[in-house]
Amino acid sequence: MKPRFLLAEGRTVIDKGETTGSSMGGELLSINNLHVSVEDKEIIKGLSLTIKTGEIHAIMGRNGSGKSTLANVIMGHPSFEITSGSIEFNGTPIDELEVFERARAGMFLSFQYPSTIPGVQVGTFLRKSVTSVRGENAPSAREFRKELKSHMESLNMDKSFLSRYVNDGFSGGEKKRLEILQMLLLNPCLALLDETDSGLDIDALRVVADGINSITSTAGCLLITHYQRLLDHVKPDFVHVMIDGKIVKTGGADLAGHLEARGYDWLEA
Repeated sequence: MKPRFLLAEGRTVIDKGETTGSSMGGELLSINNLHVSVEDKEIIKGLSLTIKTGEIHAIMGRNGSGKSTLANVIMGHPSFEITSGSIEFNGTPIDELEVFERARAGMFLSFQYPSTIPGVQVGTFLRKSVTSVRGENAPSAREFRKELKSHMESLNMDKSFLSRYVNDGFSGGEKKRLEILQMLLLNPCLALLDETDSGLDIDALRVVADGINSITSTAGCLLITHYQRLLDHVKPDFVHVMIDGKIVKTGGADLAGHLEARGYDWLEA
């Protein structure tokens, strides 16, 4: 039977028979010995990871190591099959939850390659998303406009952005700013950010990093990146290295610098 949902403190949270919520420092995401396959090919091969509220975890690794697969599996992408292991969110297994249910429970995934939606204006898309995900706690039209204006100003986004079609003709930087704007409006307690730094110039990188930093005191964050430059602005508590579907090394923020200088070969010796 699927866990039901309650609204608490501005977020939808999983209910295990009692009202629950994310407390600062509490265990938010728990992954235990996870194995994942797609089309009978194993991609993730026994991965374990725990993220607490307020923690920033960065995952680094070569292309094809399983980083994006991990983010998609956490969010419930139907193309990936969990063959063994478990994922718990706020102490509850989420295997049976659909993507929209995970979003309502407080998860957010920023895509590496955001989709274009011709004919749908950004303003309409954002309002519908907030209403759907935040449910009964969605702001009134007036409050939504106030939140939207504040977040757009923080991301240096002009109001003309709202009348454009979602990601249609957007630059890489514009797509990533829109992803962060969605995150700020949805107010998740777990943010999964897949290569949010790709396509950003130096100024845009700082703006996006500020957006990420603004939620990290009350949310857990999983950053997937190839480069240290994002981590210069968003300081991770933990850096994990993925090779061939496994986390092979975990360290502090300085590990990213070692990877930048030495690559990954030394971890395979």
